[in-house]
Amino acid sequence: QVQLEESGGGLVQAGGSLNLSCVASRRIFRINPMGWYRQAPGKQRELVAIITGDDNTNYADSVKGRFTISRDNAKNTVYLQMNSLKPEDTAVYYCYAQQLLVYWGQGTQVTVSS
Repeated sequence: QVQLEESGGGLVQAGGSLNLSCVASRRIFRINPMGWYRQAPGKQRELVAIITGDDNTNYADSVKGRFTISRDNAKNTVYLQMNSLKPEDTAVYYCYAQQLLVYWGQGTQVTVSS
């Protein structure tokens, strides 16, 4: 069993930045994916960014060029640097990891005011 704990959410003005962190309670092997999803009120959960072995990354079109995902395998941690935030980025952001099973964090709220 793996627990994921997110941090770094909060309230920020449009154009601002936030850096989310997610620490896994156990080692996630580098080959296995870790990433971030988000869910806005009344909408389905959607992929934001994911990182897999050899630092291959994939981003939602809506965040390309603004968000950067990175990973520190020694710390079992995945990060999401979010720049040029927009009100439409407002959502609960969930950390994700897959290692035989799929694991989710409890989520951290990101609110971007206009």
